[in-house]
Amino acid sequence: MSHSRKVRFGLLALLSVLTLALLSWAQNVKVQGLIKGRNGDTMILQTSDSPKLVVLLTDSTQVGQVQGMLKARRKQMSMAALIPGLAVQVEGSYNADNQLVATKVSFKGDDLEQAQSIQAGLHETQVQTQKNQEELAQQNAALKAQNEALQQQQAQLTQQQKEAAANKAAIEAAVARFGQLDDYYIMDEVTVLFGNGKVNVDPQYVPQLTALAQKAQSVNGYMIQVKGYASSVGSVALNQKLSEDRANNVSNILLQQGHIPLTRMLAPGAMGESRQVGNDNTAEGQAQNRRVVVRVLVNKGISGTGM
Repeated sequence: MSHSRKVRFGLLALLSVLTLALLSWAQNVKVQGLIKGRNGDTMILQTSDSPKLVVLLTDSTQVGQVQGMLKARRKQMSMAALIPGLAVQVEGSYNADNQLVATKVSFKGDDLEQAQSIQAGLHETQVQTQKNQEELAQQNAALKAQNEALQQQQAQLTQQQKEAAANKAAIEAAVARFGQLDDYYIMDEVTVLFGNGKVNVDPQYVPQLTALAQKAQSVNGYMIQVKGYASSVGSVALNQKLSEDRANNVSNILLQQGHIPLTRMLAPGAMGESRQVGNDNTAEGQAQNRRVVVRVLVNKGISGTGM
């Protein structure tokens, strides 16, 4: 054999030995670390060389707890024992994705107890955290509902204030209009009472109103004044509307059945809750306040003619 062939043969033999050594090393890796996470057949291991080494568990992976003074005995364990926080030694080989496929996973008994204690504490903390989050969500929902209710109440209050201001202005305008009747005196008067929330005139008052109309038309220079009122039971806006409707309905009877000319009718006054004549804390007083007052006004300058 020539020298060159001997050299070539020697290099091939050396390469084969190195290849076998590398394959043997790849198939027999031992790694120590701390389990940081577990998801089914995948573990995340924190080692001195890698903070996130992926370890794959298979059906053939042997899990055991080493026992004895020299840790020579090994107790077969379930994969369920591989929990986060457990210090383990993993034997296996790397696949093409640089993941360690485990053939054996070993751990010490006291390490398992410590990891289980940590997991128990974490579970309690997670339960309490979830409870706190649920309570916080309930509190936030209640606070949101309170804020919405407060905004709604504020909107209602603003609307009520606007309605109250409009009602006040209407009453002041009516008072001012009626206050300009200094040249007239009251010749006759009829009061019509209404039920709670009612605006229709009770038929018993129709003869009184028509008689008042006939009497008014027997004199010169008369005017008919109609003022509607309400008790203070209920909202201000509702009572203002009730007083207006009552005054209008009485006016319609005077016009249609009493045949009072429109030129002799003063515009009906809606006085709302003003000028209460009865105690609104009693049913009797409330009934007295739900009224329409009709007056025949006669001009002082020509009163006496035709009377």
